[in-house]
Amino acid sequence: MTTLERTTQQHHRTSYVPHTEHDRREMLATIGVGSIEELFADIPAALRNPPLALPPGQSELEVLTHLEQLAERNQPVDRLPSFLGAGAYRHFIPSAVWQLVGRNEFYTSYTPYQPEVSQGTLQAMYEFQSFVALLTGMEVANASVYDGASGLAEAALMAVRLTGRRRVAVAENIHPDYQQTVATYLVPQGIAVDRFDPEAPPAGEAYACLAIQQPSFEGFLVPAERVATAAHAGGALLVVSADLLSLGLLRPPGDYGADIVVGEAQSCGVPLQFGGPYVGIFACRAAYLRQLPGRLVGATVDQAGRRGYVLTLQAREQHIRRERATSNICTSQGLIALAVTIYLSLLGKAGVRTVAELCYHKAHYAAQLLTAIPGFRLARSAPFWCEFTLCCPLPPAELNRRLLERGIIGGLDISPRIPNGWLLCVTEVNTRAEIERLAGETRAIVEGA
Repeated sequence: MTTLERTTQQHHRTSYVPHTEHDRREMLATIGVGSIEELFADIPAALRNPPLALPPGQSELEVLTHLEQLAERNQPVDRLPSFLGAGAYRHFIPSAVWQLVGRNEFYTSYTPYQPEVSQGTLQAMYEFQSFVALLTGMEVANASVYDGASGLAEAALMAVRLTGRRRVAVAENIHPDYQQTVATYLVPQGIAVDRFDPEAPPAGEAYACLAIQQPSFEGFLVPAERVATAAHAGGALLVVSADLLSLGLLRPPGDYGADIVVGEAQSCGVPLQFGGPYVGIFACRAAYLRQLPGRLVGATVDQAGRRGYVLTLQAREQHIRRERATSNICTSQGLIALAVTIYLSLLGKAGVRTVAELCYHKAHYAAQLLTAIPGFRLARSAPFWCEFTLCCPLPPAELNRRLLERGIIGGLDISPRIPNGWLLCVTEVNTRAEIERLAGETRAIVEGA
């Protein structure tokens, strides 16, 4: 065997499993276990290395062909009229957004541990924070969190730290995935999570915060001021989860008493892309700045008086002792936040409002046509923005199946929450013809049932 062959063989042995036999023996001795077999003895033998029922191996060409056939079974939302929403939304994205995001200086960059050398990256984060603060009506916004769900959980933890109370209340019409995320974060830490009806909010004395989603998961607006009054009267904080794009039309949460505003910014320039990555927003009042999770970019001037950007707050476990960290979020969604920033910059104040208004008017036109069909009615009489829930004369699953046969992707079946509840989303990309076709095909299905 040549030297090259020995070196190559050794390389293949150790590239991905760097521990030597000596290393493994030392580790086993340290934990008081005699062998690898003893280490895994508690796992039933039948489950340790179960046989895998895999088909015979295929060539690369055969695998690609098979994957293409599987992909063709999907119904892409950009090829069929789609009325799905429920937390992931289809909006028009100007081509310039991802052309700019894809530039090498952005696409391959990561905030370094000497961040001041990356002024462009820091400026992009600063602009993102500025947009979020402006739209939410809050004083401070951070450089993004993972997504809307984790943002809500972080807000609840922040309220616990600020008030010293070990119980939070979340509205029952918050997105169910968000509710599960809050429970996953808080319950293992011994923090109780209660649910409440925002129409009749509980007294705030027992809680660190009352959390609402505006609009709610079902699409309707909730009485936010009523919840704010109940929360503040008892010394609790008001946490609001909002869709960033909706704030181009709806009242900023800061105007009705929100102490912390979180939410999802996917609607602003981020495609559906298989459910992620998305980007969360997080804003609060200046008085709570020291408990803000994640990172905060600030603007300053250098010795020559030139404008510059610095990381002014990094209270996360990568930078300080774990027990003093305000968050375990170690990476902001900087690249996705950049897409949001470019999108908002391109549209401007008037453009964001125009998109939000188009969503509002088109959704109300769809609701008008559908509620004219016998047996359909709005689940609530409350105002809504781009989503609404209908109570249907047929099971929504049946409606969706038959609509898909006719080339339309219907809404989300939320019957477990509302009997025969059908959650529909209409945005600026849905044309008048698509909306009228949805109503016409729905009427035909119902009348033919």
